[in-house]
Amino acid sequence: MTLEFRKLRGGLRLLAAALLCACFWSPSEAQKSLAAAPDAHTLAKRVDHHYNQLHSLKAAFTESYDGLGMHRSESGTLLLQKPGRMRWDYSSPAGKIFLLDGKYAWFYSQGDPHVQRLAAKQLDDLRSPLRFLLGHTELEKELNHLTLTASANGAFTLSGQPKGIEKRVPRLSLTVTADGVITGIEIEESNGAITRFTFAGEQTNAQFPQGTFHFTPPAGIPIIDVLPPV
Repeated sequence: MTLEFRKLRGGLRLLAAALLCACFWSPSEAQKSLAAAPDAHTLAKRVDHHYNQLHSLKAAFTESYDGLGMHRSESGTLLLQKPGRMRWDYSSPAGKIFLLDGKYAWFYSQGDPHVQRLAAKQLDDLRSPLRFLLGHTELEKELNHLTLTASANGAFTLSGQPKGIEKRVPRLSLTVTADGVITGIEIEESNGAITRFTFAGEQTNAQFPQGTFHFTPPAGIPIIDVLPPV
């Protein structure tokens, strides 16, 4: 399995979308905003409620990775559809795609000699966002030691330790609006690597053309089945 495929899958988790602004509030404003969500439990339930009522979602995303002497920044469009379907179309770099069709996870980047495929059920819980979005959101069952702090623009940061992979991912943080929309995700790995996602332009219950979540390999490109994470 390629390093990039592992890192992409390691970064795919708790995915949602909303409007993300660039300015920061003063400490006094942050303290006022914190009063609107008095504890982590309340805000986690708002996140659950927001996503559990959706059947589909579309958003723009930006992804960055810093670690192991590397820096990578990418962007594109994320599509989610219940049950169990997800599509990441990258505009930068163009021609890169990660797709879950409900049965398989597919990964291909333009110029690669093959398409990588993995059974969707072999993705571990936090490497697939499907346990957290569109009908499966239960943050308090997925994150230990959940805490809440004030963040930028009246938003909040929910941080915790993902259950089952504590040694590999000691911290996962969500930037969340007061009404429970996730606008950013930060994943800290035990080796010090940080993966960040930000989301903008959320469209809830978006309509997608037939075939959106079906992957057809480019002509002449073979498919290889990769091993599940250990």
